[in-house]
Amino acid sequence: MTVKKRPKLSPEYIHPEALKIVKRLQREGFATYLVGGCVRDLLAGIQPKDFDIATQASPKQVKKNVPDAYIIGKRFRLVLVKRGTDLFEVATFRRDPKPDEVSVDEKFLGDNLFGTPEEDANRRDFTFNGLFYDPVKDELIDYCGGMKDVRNHTVKMIGDPYKRLEEDPIRILRALRLAHKLDFSIDSTLRAAMTELAPALGKSVLPRRREEILKILRLPDPSLTLMEAHDLGLLNQIFPTLNEVYRNMEQLSEFNCYLGRLQEFVLDIENPAELFGYFMLAYYRSAVNSDPYAKVIASDFLKDEKLKKFMALELGMFNLEQSMVAKALEMQSRLKKTANPEDPRNHLVQSESFPLAMMMARADYALSADKLLKWETALQQVVKKPFKKRR
Repeated sequence: MTVKKRPKLSPEYIHPEALKIVKRLQREGFATYLVGGCVRDLLAGIQPKDFDIATQASPKQVKKNVPDAYIIGKRFRLVLVKRGTDLFEVATFRRDPKPDEVSVDEKFLGDNLFGTPEEDANRRDFTFNGLFYDPVKDELIDYCGGMKDVRNHTVKMIGDPYKRLEEDPIRILRALRLAHKLDFSIDSTLRAAMTELAPALGKSVLPRRREEILKILRLPDPSLTLMEAHDLGLLNQIFPTLNEVYRNMEQLSEFNCYLGRLQEFVLDIENPAELFGYFMLAYYRSAVNSDPYAKVIASDFLKDEKLKKFMALELGMFNLEQSMVAKALEMQSRLKKTANPEDPRNHLVQSESFPLAMMMARADYALSADKLLKWETALQQVVKKPFKKRR
């Protein structure tokens, strides 16, 4: 029997290109480490998706010494290094500005003041995100007590939680998401601050909230995260429309049933249209219409003020994503009634919303096995490539 090794803080689990970047900058005399989420995830036994790098080198020095490096950003200038399809962010150690350094003319000064590794660590949000790892020396550097919190399986804020959450209310959602991703508990002081400052979350910038929502939907079971968001009083601030479902036990049971099976039916979990499409299906079936064969008119769906508000103002869905969901629901209601799915003249298969309609049909168990196979075969013939296998 082969025992699969869990990722751990060790050079063998580091992306080789990230390791090369660290080595190159260290050879030039710049203190350089892996930082943040990749260190945290490795310590928690999770293989990171991204490897971020923090360095003593300025953005110009990084660009000079590392091939295929590009300086990006204005508010927070950093370097993006391309290696094939992989991207690595290299940020210079930052520090907070002193009172006499803040001026009207230097609007973004506080995000571009370079400092020491310790000053940089203390600017970060949670203690485990302030950890640095030197993969060359295989050495962990901990200025904020992050290792202790990893051992205790605790999400804890660096500094005063009330002040740090007021600075950036999105950290409320981040704390909740990371707790569920890592299976950690939330520090009691941080938890109290999250509840008290929940109204600030409702006033946060929608595009950033959208990104956190998508990350929550990528968790193994987002229904657990949303349930805790309801318990903390967060849901009413960001999803007042969905919050109504949480006050109706029958609707909530149906919604959670769908949401708990998200990864079973969403084929590309990185695709926002698919994630939002499945999420809206879960809401629609639990709160609007539970009948998968009921006729849906896309134009009527998009004119519904409540649905429009939910999608646009609460979820932050783009117009194209909203339109695809509406068309997919309309299409799904027609799939069972179509006599010959494999007819090459069938216009349903040609629509960009058709794969989404198929996902909805599978999640609703709305088609017989024979009919489902015929529709998937028809789609294969159109796109000229195998239909992506389910997980």
